[in-house]
Amino acid sequence: MDSARTRLAAPLTAAIRRRVLGLFPRGQSGIDYDAPAGDPGLFGPGAVTWRVHADFPGMLSGGLCALMLQALHPRALAGVWDHSDFRDDLVGRLRRTTAFVAGTTFAGTAEAQRLIARVAAIHARVRGETADGVPYAADDPELLTWVHVTEAYAFLRGFRAYAGLRLPPGADDRYYDEARRVAEALGARAVPASAAEVAAYFARTRPQLRYDARSREVLAVLRRARLPVPGATPVRGLFLGAGAALLPPWAEALLGFGQLQRARHRACAQALRAMAPAFRLALPDGIAPRACRRVGVPVDTLRSWEGIGPASR
Repeated sequence: MDSARTRLAAPLTAAIRRRVLGLFPRGQSGIDYDAPAGDPGLFGPGAVTWRVHADFPGMLSGGLCALMLQALHPRALAGVWDHSDFRDDLVGRLRRTTAFVAGTTFAGTAEAQRLIARVAAIHARVRGETADGVPYAADDPELLTWVHVTEAYAFLRGFRAYAGLRLPPGADDRYYDEARRVAEALGARAVPASAAEVAAYFARTRPQLRYDARSREVLAVLRRARLPVPGATPVRGLFLGAGAALLPPWAEALLGFGQLQRARHRACAQALRAMAPAFRLALPDGIAPRACRRVGVPVDTLRSWEGIGPASR
């Protein structure tokens, strides 16, 4: 935006900033994104992951899309159902997940490893049985892979839909190859490392998925979640609809979304796409810019494909 358009957009960007910081307050995670100086963390500025995870509209809508996908896996959902307070504190769960993804992406190496160790320790205590009596464990490599793939798929789809930055050839594969590092550090195995492998993984996993009473309850919790910001209902509806628009067609069908619902989701996606530049204007000082300063690269790096390194394989 030029300076005149920036001034005209100021009331909107100020309102967006208040709402985003109300939902995700700064400093609550206790993660230091400024030190040690020069430490690139697990990815660094040469990674596609830094670009994808720096885009707020794509990440929030993608995160909600991932939750909808995860609700379709009975064993993955059972751990959340039995060991989480998501019904009463969905916002808290979103904040914790956001802090983990942001920390493992943009914090220094030691901080990222600490976060991974803490989450792995939590997973080790989460065990039980599904409603059908099938045992589950949160540290089961198969379930860790499912959670990771749904998130990586949805984050990448969110970036493509709302970031306004076209991905160069091969960037999807690089992103999947990079992002699996965190999943593998948590204990996931045979993690897809390319777009083709992700598509094949979903095809193999789909027979295990189902939309049942628990899945319906998760979607109901998402629809009625109370956000601690003014005008929460339209904000929630916008991002939920934009997140649902990212779902693959087979998941839309499994979730029972009819033609009218899908049209509403597409309308939300169009609205978020139009508003996305205002989000970037409202949030110039977030975690990703701080990480750029820590490693001594321009913040504009996040909106450029220059300096992208080779895939890690």
